[in-house]
Amino acid sequence: MSNANNLLEPVRLRLRGSGGIELAADQFGPVDGPLVVFLHGGGQTRHSWKQTGAKLAASGMRVVTLDARGHGDSAWAEDRDYRRETMVADLVAVLAQLGATPENGAVTVGASMGGITGLLATAVPEGAAISALVLVDIVTRPETEGITRVIDFLTKHRDGFDSVEQAADAVADYLPHRPRPKSTDGLLRNLRQRDGRWYWHWDPDMLSDRLDDPARMTEVMEAAAATLTIPVLLVRGVQSDVVSAEGAAAFQRLVPHVQLVEIGGAAHTAAGDDNDAFTDAVAQFVLEARD
Repeated sequence: MSNANNLLEPVRLRLRGSGGIELAADQFGPVDGPLVVFLHGGGQTRHSWKQTGAKLAASGMRVVTLDARGHGDSAWAEDRDYRRETMVADLVAVLAQLGATPENGAVTVGASMGGITGLLATAVPEGAAISALVLVDIVTRPETEGITRVIDFLTKHRDGFDSVEQAADAVADYLPHRPRPKSTDGLLRNLRQRDGRWYWHWDPDMLSDRLDDPARMTEVMEAAAATLTIPVLLVRGVQSDVVSAEGAAAFQRLVPHVQLVEIGGAAHTAAGDDNDAFTDAVAQFVLEARD
């Protein structure tokens, strides 16, 4: 295998978040390439970005995909601390360990929960090492009905599943717009078996603060958005029930320099619904932000 191909295979990283919690990550591409850090949504893992990571690495970028605390192969918080500000502190710590600085920051790409983390991190008093921000189907005023549907899915199966196929049925019900995969192998990355049952591979307690006062959360997010001067890209799935056209327009008024890319046929899970279109949009944005 050539050195170029080796760069497309992920290298496992072990990083430390706030309070020393161990966080898992994969790194693709040359270590001296422009740094792009991906933050998944609630209930997902770093594997959500695998195809995008490999494609961006092929163009010379250094891509790091991170498992948030309580997700994937990262440690669960023993104190059940999954507050927004704690996840922001995790990101700030991770960026420092990756060598990012306020003068030479990372492009941070965040979907849903990860997008909120990235947005709030841009406003930390000490200055996060973020040079550009990509928000994947999340804005400061998301649709309540869509957010409720996401949380309902994440909380619905705390008692696990009898089989992987049963878990696949639950995902198919949640994502009716997406063709059902012929194989359930990919789903195994998000499941773990205990005592004969299959459970989602995230800490159910990570939802403990997701019922925050929506008005207060909007206020905090809009305060952070109002300070944005770095390049910003908003990727919206046209079929999303979380980010409406009105919600995107409101964000554009708040952040006039934001670039908007809408992916037809995609919903809230925009990156997975049309990975090629998503990757192309992110790659173009990163290259322009680095010029």
